[in-house]
Amino acid sequence: MGTHNHLLQLGDGVYLEIVALDPESEAPNQARWFGLDDQRQVRADWEEGRRLRGWVARTDAIDTVLAGRGGVFGRKVALPANGPAFDFAIPDDGALPLDGAVPSVIDRRGKPRSMAAIADLGARLRGFCLAHPEPGPIAALYRELAVEGAPALILGPRLRYHAQIETQAGLRQLS
Repeated sequence: MGTHNHLLQLGDGVYLEIVALDPESEAPNQARWFGLDDQRQVRADWEEGRRLRGWVARTDAIDTVLAGRGGVFGRKVALPANGPAFDFAIPDDGALPLDGAVPSVIDRRGKPRSMAAIADLGARLRGFCLAHPEPGPIAALYRELAVEGAPALILGPRLRYHAQIETQAGLRQLS
């Protein structure tokens, strides 16, 4: 997808992945995931303090998840292009699903994510929530899809994730 990806374990099979454009990589034949082609929006989110822009939920039935929901999640794309190992749902314009209010969806084709290859510096996720001006419809979609590990939903003036991560230096908040 023409990106740099950096991963950090957060315990219990959860990890933080930082994804950024790789300026030395060839652009993919489609829009990049996570809305990264819209650098104006990425920069605006960053400057506003919206550093956590989305999350990814794993499924073993991506076709079922996407059935009738392509307008939300996009279409299934086999990745990486040169030797697909997993399927990922990406909207045609590459945007985050519902601006990040719902997860992107990955199907690892029955294989678990190897956590052994991800750095473990002892950081642990202690809390994860999503503030949203209309959390009801988001909660309904999470229930409909039986999403596990979803963020707690709270009423807030705008879409904003908050994660509490325990580190060796104490509890840190990412937003």
